Amino acid sequence: HVQLVESGGGSVQSGGSLRLSCVHRGFSDSRNCVGWFRQAPGKEPEGVASIEYDGTTTHAGAVKGRFTITPDVAENTLFLQMTDLKPEDSGVYYCATDRWNAAYCYDPLSVGDFDNWGRGTQVTVS
Repeated sequence: HVQLVESGGGSVQSGGSLRLSCVHRGFSDSRNCVGWFRQAPGKEPEGVASIEYDGTTTHAGAVKGRFTITPDVAENTLFLQMTDLKPEDSGVYYCATDRWNAAYCYDPLSVGDFDNWGRGTQVTVS
């Protein structure tokens, strides 16, 4: 049974930084495709970043250069380092695994291709 637990959210001012963590358990291989997503109030969830078995990362255009997804395979933890935060980055951030538990993401930022969502962690930028 796959479980993911996010943490690290909070309230920061524009230009600030946060590091989100996602502890995951129950994977057949913790290096398989996994990603970060976010949902702002009144908006559809969107892909933020993902990482694949060989370490290939994909970051959404809106966060490229500011956010970085990194894994700690030994600790079964996925991080999202966020810098230069903007108000439009506010929302609930979730981590999720590839729906088919594949090593490589079919569509790295597609919400529909991911499953086993955690409960999320709130990020508020003012």
